[in-house]
Amino acid sequence: MASTSTTTENEALARRFPEDIATRGDLKLVDEICAPDVVDHSPFGDLEGREALKAQMSVLREAFSDFSATVEDTVTEGDRVAMRVTLRGTHDGPFMGIEATGKSFEVENTVFSRIEDGQIAERWVLPNMLGMLGQLGIVDAPELSMPPS
Repeated sequence: MASTSTTTENEALARRFPEDIATRGDLKLVDEICAPDVVDHSPFGDLEGREALKAQMSVLREAFSDFSATVEDTVTEGDRVAMRVTLRGTHDGPFMGIEATGKSFEVENTVFSRIEDGQIAERWVLPNMLGMLGQLGIVDAPELSMPPS
């Protein structure tokens, strides 16, 4: 039974990042739920430490003041938690050197978290950046041409 409890606790902990930190903007929570030497792997590069995570989330929330991350599904095994998350927001501030477009986006995001000693020690974050940038009008997505049937 202890294994189930630990798995449940790990899932609840991992969900707090998208639900409480990303969506609600509670950046102080990073100090509570993330290890001091947490590593976050993403398309933006690897970040190390709590302060780097807080800085990245601040930039994201300034670019998308209505940013939200909704956990749709989770799979937990041992110290690993996988989540399928829907990201939403309106581009109302500078992002990646691009001025606000005023457009909204909704994309899928996959997050894997590794829990160690009751804290998030490592995260792998894989957002659909092409979809996001396309919906914001920043890039044109290539068309998928289907062969004639």
